[in-house]
Amino acid sequence: MSQTIFVQMAAYRDPELIPTLTDALDRASDPRRLHFCIAWQHGDELDRAAFAPIEARTRLTILDIPFGESHGACWARHAIQQRYDGEDFTLQLDSHHRFVDGWDSLCISMVEELQAAGVPKPLLTAYLPSYDPQDDPAARQPDPWHLTFDRFIPEGAIFFTPAAIPGWRELQAPTRSRFYSAHFAFTLGAFAREVQHNPEFYFHGEEITIAARAYTHGYDLFHPHRLVAWHEYTRRGRTKHWDDHSSTWGQRNTSTHVACRRLFGMDEFMDDSSAIAEERTGPYGFGTLRSFEDYERYSGISFRRRAVTSAVLEHREPTPADNRHITYEEFTASTIPRFKHCIDVGYDHVPLDDYDFWVVSFKDADGEELFRQDAQPDEIARMREDPDRYCKIWRQFDTDVRPRTWVVWPHSISQGWCAPVVGQL
Repeated sequence: MSQTIFVQMAAYRDPELIPTLTDALDRASDPRRLHFCIAWQHGDELDRAAFAPIEARTRLTILDIPFGESHGACWARHAIQQRYDGEDFTLQLDSHHRFVDGWDSLCISMVEELQAAGVPKPLLTAYLPSYDPQDDPAARQPDPWHLTFDRFIPEGAIFFTPAAIPGWRELQAPTRSRFYSAHFAFTLGAFAREVQHNPEFYFHGEEITIAARAYTHGYDLFHPHRLVAWHEYTRRGRTKHWDDHSSTWGQRNTSTHVACRRLFGMDEFMDDSSAIAEERTGPYGFGTLRSFEDYERYSGISFRRRAVTSAVLEHREPTPADNRHITYEEFTASTIPRFKHCIDVGYDHVPLDDYDFWVVSFKDADGEELFRQDAQPDEIARMREDPDRYCKIWRQFDTDVRPRTWVVWPHSISQGWCAPVVGQL
């Protein structure tokens, strides 16, 4: 038999699940090598008999989970990992994808070529280019994407954004990545045991913690330099986990943010060595082949400072030697404390049509202003035409002091100063 692949797929009430499985099988070089394990979190929108054609073609393990019993994506992914059965490779996906012909052989060959080049544990990961089920295949994006830094969110996790890999057609090998995507990760099968998802995590924080943990377990992160598959990002009209679990998901998400800050020694845990040590040495902590500081140097991120190097801001490819020639203190001092945030203001808070400017400012914990950049009439007009019907006010600045509140204070030609809108960070 060909080398085997353990395909992990958490699916939540997703009508794209069966089309995704079918396309993966249709496009695989050898469907017999695949072992799909599906955390099928469902209502009555899909019958169990729909899986019969899939089971006739390959090995399929289904974790049958009524949606009311689900605890979220990380919980489901952890449950899947317990079914790993010694396969040579593993691939973690979402349940809404399309694939290129021979995707399985392509992934295996990229990993094996990296191993031959001296990388013992390569991990291929990316935010895959997008497709639209309502306009497929015409709407498929034609370029492979890589992960780029966007911002620290106020709760401490990092957001990434995708972008096309520059000059990918001329590349002869995958490019190095600083980050990890939970919807596409292909690597050695042992990863399913070595770097398991924390079942207590909910959503935000999952990817950046896996990136750091994988690196400390000896995995080197790469972006595929060839098209492998596509991913659906919009999920228009679909029911999400937080829609069905509105009374519980918020607390689970908050607990996840706290655990992330504890793992990374951020904010309130910066000087709490016992809490940090407990988080880092537990089953969902760091490995022993590299240190957390090694990951910070490699990724160009100072978590405690909420800062990144210029190479990160410029989206340059990392190298294993990055920041090795300077001390850790010098590395930390070289990072840039970039703060970026989107203030959301509902239309009901700004109902007038004659605003001439809005004060937009950020303040520290003592109420001292850290930054101010007012919104002018042209920006206000653009924001008030947003299809989501709330104003998205993006601001970015460098600060060593963590912002704690924001203020939007509208001024109207007819009514003067209006009621300010204040939010916590």
